[in-house]
Amino acid sequence: MNKTNNNQPNIKENITTYFKGVKSEWGKITWPSKQQTWAETIVVLVVVTFFTVLVYLIDIGFKGLFSFLKLSQ
Repeated sequence: MNKTNNNQPNIKENITTYFKGVKSEWGKITWPSKQQTWAETIVVLVVVTFFTVLVYLIDIGFKGLFSFLKLSQ
């Protein structure tokens, strides 16, 4: 007895169709230029550094505030 249904495509056809679609879409990708990649990388590093320093300064401020409140009681 054959358990496969003739109305359904088999797994090999599904995989083949999938990779044909991937190949088709791969050609539509527009990659950024090297200069754009570097510029965006620098922007990300500057923003991350800025917020890291900001959170650190806020942490120092809260630490000082809590220390002051603890001493004033």
